[in-house]
Amino acid sequence: MGYYVQVEPGVKLYVEDINPQGSQTIVFLHGWPLSHTQFEYQFDVLPSMGYRCIGIDWRGFGKSDKPYFGYHYDRLADDIRTVIDSLQLENFVLLGHSTGGAIAIRYMARYNGYGVSDLVLVDAAAPVGFTPETANELLAETLNDRPKMMRGVTETFFFQYITQPFSDWFIQMGLEAAGWSTAAVVVMLRDENLHADLGKIEAPTLIIHGIHDKVIPFAQAEELHQTISNSELVPFQYSGHGAFWEQRHEFNQVTAQFMGHHH
Repeated sequence: MGYYVQVEPGVKLYVEDINPQGSQTIVFLHGWPLSHTQFEYQFDVLPSMGYRCIGIDWRGFGKSDKPYFGYHYDRLADDIRTVIDSLQLENFVLLGHSTGGAIAIRYMARYNGYGVSDLVLVDAAAPVGFTPETANELLAETLNDRPKMMRGVTETFFFQYITQPFSDWFIQMGLEAAGWSTAAVVVMLRDENLHADLGKIEAPTLIIHGIHDKVIPFAQAEELHQTISNSELVPFQYSGHGAFWEQRHEFNQVTAQFMGHHH
């Protein structure tokens, strides 16, 4: 089922809640500039394994409200906390892809991992996001020809071959965001980092990263693994930045297996 949760006056976030009766809950945080829709190939499978899957669109993206302000790690983490409180979730797995992984890290540090039993970081944009060069390029394109920017992002995202229809679907997903929120998050990825957050993470952490990732280099996964004390790193040999789709069977298997270890 889908519903909205108010995170501040005039701002509601869209939440997709699949299999609410599931015995264990996974909260999914999408990447930039996408939406919960990117996890379609998890939502197809994991609920049948008994999981409750909750996809949240951050402010400015997907079906959520798109205010002009509030695109900083603290605010985005606060939004997630408000949704968690509103749904009264506890003992859940927090899974973030790319910038969603970065938001998940800030949530863990800022709220002492409140409610989270396990953390899963997928091709996470941490401890740093975009270099100034990349960011400024993306920013200029976003503010002048956002569809072209989104096509370029899609072309560098995947190591595996993608069909034209898949590419069209992916581009549309990115264009569901607002231009101003898309741009503001690029600035955040350029100007903010998560170095100070990593040492505060205590939950068991699974790090999945495609070795061919052109968006966030694999070396950053190794840095996360070294800095997050209770972590394991699983390199995905045939993936770029889209491990959740490129190796979807392994992805779903490894995630379920990791959750099984701790429960």
